Amino acid sequence: MILKGFKEKSNKKHLNRLLSQREVSVTDSEVKSLGVILNIDEVDDFELFRALADHINVRPNKLKIIAFSANKRDTISSWDACYNPKDFGWSGTIKNIELQTFLSTKFDVLISYYTTEDLELKLLTAKSEAQFKIGILQTDDRLNDLIINTNIKEFNVFKAEVHKYLTILNKIKNEQ
Repeated sequence: MILKGFKEKSNKKHLNRLLSQREVSVTDSEVKSLGVILNIDEVDDFELFRALADHINVRPNKLKIIAFSANKRDTISSWDACYNPKDFGWSGTIKNIELQTFLSTKFDVLISYYTTEDLELKLLTAKSEAQFKIGILQTDDRLNDLIINTNIKEFNVFKAEVHKYLTILNKIKNEQ
């Protein structure tokens, strides 16, 4: 138990270091790829994100979703990767190759769709090399570039807000 506490403290320190070094740069480049990080214990409907990707003109092969479960749920075939706290080491190291591949992918947009205060979810959002990060309101506003304050159960509101703000930022073009 003592080691678990030290490991959590080392991961929190790593997270704070990542967030303090983060530089935000918003460009008007068009969204072509989308990454999604979610907590499968809160939302388990993959089709919601497929519809969101279609709504913002992202091709299905450019959509990648990873799901976290604190309950160590077995891998579910419809997700690109499922992970749990055992996939994390000390100082923010990632033990899972699929997770590391996801994090090193330079997505045009990353959506962090979770409200729980899990350190592992925050680490993944912070470690992602995505150009633009969108999330639901959380206690640490340094994680995302755009924060949409909505209830996690109101996905249609979230989807409409994402579309609206990406259009305003010239990241998606409205088709007439």
